Amino acid sequence: MIKNCCMISTWKMSLLGMKRAAPLLKRNVPVHEAILMAVKTVEDDPAISSVGYGGLPNLNGEVELDAAYMNGDTLGFGGVMSVKNIKNPIEVAFDLSHYQRNCLLSDIGATRYAQSKGFAFQNMLSPESKKRYDQTDKMRDSEMLEAYKEHDTVCVIGMDHRRSMACGVSTSGLFLKMPGRVGDSPIIGSGLYADSEVGCAAATGVGEDIMKGCLSFSIVEKMRNGIDPQTACETALQQHLQRFLRCNHSCGSISVIAMDCYGNAGAATTLSAFPFVVTDQNFSTQLYVASNIGGKISIFQPDQGWLNSYRGD
Repeated sequence: MIKNCCMISTWKMSLLGMKRAAPLLKRNVPVHEAILMAVKTVEDDPAISSVGYGGLPNLNGEVELDAAYMNGDTLGFGGVMSVKNIKNPIEVAFDLSHYQRNCLLSDIGATRYAQSKGFAFQNMLSPESKKRYDQTDKMRDSEMLEAYKEHDTVCVIGMDHRRSMACGVSTSGLFLKMPGRVGDSPIIGSGLYADSEVGCAAATGVGEDIMKGCLSFSIVEKMRNGIDPQTACETALQQHLQRFLRCNHSCGSISVIAMDCYGNAGAATTLSAFPFVVTDQNFSTQLYVASNIGGKISIFQPDQGWLNSYRGD
């Protein structure tokens, strides 16, 4: 378990955004500003091929995006799914989190809402993502699609000086997914869950498998019952995998992060290497790695040798 945290996020790709967000929390801004900064940095980077601009195209060669935001103080939740050409879906999700009704919108409804509120639009298919689509076999079995290797959904959990907690997530989903396919990311309790009285959790990986266990809610409920975030992540994931074994279901990759209301954080994964980022309460931002070897989870800070050999995001 990692102690004295104020933010935690998924994948090495979130490192720059987390470094940009840390000074905001240091200036005592509300937690949503830091989370939006961290997520938007990833959404705007064309070199990151699983989120936002330059995201992974669907089977028709279109970038369809999902995003969600949850306020841990109010339990306010907002999300968009299967949206095209919204520059920063996380902004729209955050805006929707202020509504009691009509807070989760899809496709054309979400697009019209974003237009009515003046959010920015752009073509989200970058030259590189189009090239990847053009050069990839489109006849693969859609039932065998896997999360993009070594980076996927960006998930950011944060806590500000008032101890208010929140979580934001954004993704382009599975590469060559069926048009309209939605994974766990914009689904409350599966892709994310936030409760400032307890803590937050978020998930990345194959959404269809994550949703079968409502993993984020499961982790938060374990923390509500007094289990620390690291044990909660490991236990929820292991119980989920064991249930899959009992029904002969082959599980895709899954990684989870969590932070409780005391600033303790944890992570678990089915992968041999799942990088994640932590900002501590001194506003120092560091990269960590969760590793699953033979079912045993370990957490370590990578040295330069590990970073030199890492071929992920």
